[in-house]
Amino acid sequence: MDNNVNFDPMTGQPVNQQPVYQQPVVDETVGVGEWMLTTLLCCIPIVNIVLMFVWSFSNNTKPSKKNWARAALIWVAIVLVLYIILIAVFGAAIASSLY
Repeated sequence: MDNNVNFDPMTGQPVNQQPVYQQPVVDETVGVGEWMLTTLLCCIPIVNIVLMFVWSFSNNTKPSKKNWARAALIWVAIVLVLYIILIAVFGAAIASSLY
């Protein structure tokens, strides 16, 4: 008797099982050329921020590039907040020294 055959507990008859279909593995790595183009485009002011948002929220972007763009946007937000705090602190110090 085959040990791989499952039986229905109600009828005792063998249960026919469909083979499990597995999705083929798709290689979605970002190549060196694409990273070079990405780095070049990120050197252009304003374009870099727009592209970061496009890459972060687009469904057609590869996962590694999407995660990188999201991390870069988080860093931009952190640095922007720190700049605002520093400007406020130094602005207050300069303003208080004038009086």
